[in-house]
Amino acid sequence: MNTLEYHVLLALAGGPLHGYAVKQRVQDESAGSLTPQPGSLYRVIARLITSGLVAETDPKGPEPPHPGLSRRYYALTGAGRRALAAEAGRLKGAAALAEKRLRTARP
Repeated sequence: MNTLEYHVLLALAGGPLHGYAVKQRVQDESAGSLTPQPGSLYRVIARLITSGLVAETDPKGPEPPHPGLSRRYYALTGAGRRALAAEAGRLKGAAALAEKRLRTARP
């Protein structure tokens, strides 16, 4: 799983979001280190849908009016939640190993 895929799944872990809200959450939660462009973001979302990790859904409440096209909302599937948990565990293990190695490598 690449970094953008992980952050998209992480963004959707809080509940369904439309594409622009996913972009904003990814940007905020990565402290600005990820600023996905629309083309990249929607390709990742399409890949996650094809993989069964994300599904299109309806908004939770009444959808606020939008002057352009109607918004598409996305949500994690059960498989997406499991994949996110597995990746978070992997990253936690990698971070623990790095911390251990850095402690032993001190002069």
